Amino acid sequence: MIGRIKGKLITRQPPELLVDVNGVGYELEAPMSTFYQLPAVGEDVILHTHMVVREDAQLLYAFASLAERKMFRDLIRINGVGPKLGLTILSGISAQDFARAVQEGDASALTSLPGVGKKTAERLIVELRDKLGDEFTGISDDSATAATGIEPVAASPVSDAVSALTALGYKAQEASRMVRAVDASGLETEAIIRAALQGAVKG
Repeated sequence: MIGRIKGKLITRQPPELLVDVNGVGYELEAPMSTFYQLPAVGEDVILHTHMVVREDAQLLYAFASLAERKMFRDLIRINGVGPKLGLTILSGISAQDFARAVQEGDASALTSLPGVGKKTAERLIVELRDKLGDEFTGISDDSATAATGIEPVAASPVSDAVSALTALGYKAQEASRMVRAVDASGLETEAIIRAALQGAVKG
């Protein structure tokens, strides 16, 4: 089991990134909450990881903090919540807001996330209410302000944002609508995604 990696950040294209560790390139998937905290391409990065082994693939998921990884692991233990939905939840709502919604039984806040229906929201509340502790208060809601990454060459930040939201579980039309609602002038891909996700939760 690979639990932590340290290496040079080679590429970052939400929700995927590539980290070079002594000449070996590790492909990882990460929630947007982690992308917001990544250093610039070419710089060293330390990530906490969770490995999922399937018959057809070995997948590695990356997180900026141990608290995020713990939340992800708690999520995927719940019936009906797989790794993809776990990443979507961590991308669409901050750890504090998620923990608050669970502890307060706020199902409407959870059903605003793609893939989370009423039954899944109720299951999340029942099964996680006593598992989300004080460790999540240490994750800053303003962590996105630390993003200093350099985007790889791509068609455009807007199209990349739409593609990333689609990969996170939003339908193509919905992803396009979310991005169109953002004033994307001069914004990089991750900033557009963050604004689109915030708008979706507020809506």
